[in-house]
Amino acid sequence: MTYATKVLDLARQVAESQAEPVSRAAALLVTSIRAGGVVNAFGSGHSEAIAMEIAGRAGGLVPSNRLSPRDLVLYGGQPPGVLTPELERDPAVARQIYDLAPVEPDDVFVLVSSSGVNGTVVELAKIVKDGGHPLIAITSVEHSTRMTSRHPSGGKLLDLADVVLDNGAPYGDAILDLPGGGSYGAVSTITSALLAQLVVTEAVDALVALGETPPIYLSVNVTGGDEHNKALEARYAGRIRRGK
Repeated sequence: MTYATKVLDLARQVAESQAEPVSRAAALLVTSIRAGGVVNAFGSGHSEAIAMEIAGRAGGLVPSNRLSPRDLVLYGGQPPGVLTPELERDPAVARQIYDLAPVEPDDVFVLVSSSGVNGTVVELAKIVKDGGHPLIAITSVEHSTRMTSRHPSGGKLLDLADVVLDNGAPYGDAILDLPGGGSYGAVSTITSALLAQLVVTEAVDALVALGETPPIYLSVNVTGGDEHNKALEARYAGRIRRGK
């Protein structure tokens, strides 16, 4: 139970230490949604799972998009062979991903990268800020500050964000030590997903407190879920994508 104990302790620490930035991030979501904006979430590699926590899932916000390197194939007509593990290090990819998305001025962005140094996510952060959008970063501050940026500017995701949410993951991500060196038992996906859900749920609470009915997905596996979701999605026609 060592791993479970350590993960639970870390999750508790993250929830407590990040309460204030979570509130600021939630406020950015509320402002965007009330103005008709959409939450655009991006992650590559394992961080794509966190974007999926934010966009298009049961109990989550309907006005949400998941941006991904896969968009180059799904929406940009490029061959599947472009999707290599090294792609996330290419800054040029960011402009293509942004331009393929149905972005509007009131949209807010959540970019997820535990290292926060790869070319694509840093360049996308620069594009987002140049476009005047609020930017929330979910990253590991410890890991990122110990890394050298892979972006030509030398910048990192945490340098560009309006709100930084620290997932508390250690350098190298894993929390259990191997005899003779090395570690195992990654944690960043768990704590980043927790942060994503904390932001969304606090934003929903704030909308309710304002007397509004939050646009929330029901599970498609409950009675009436499909009908409920399609009616809400119709409000954002042309603004949100759910793949092909």
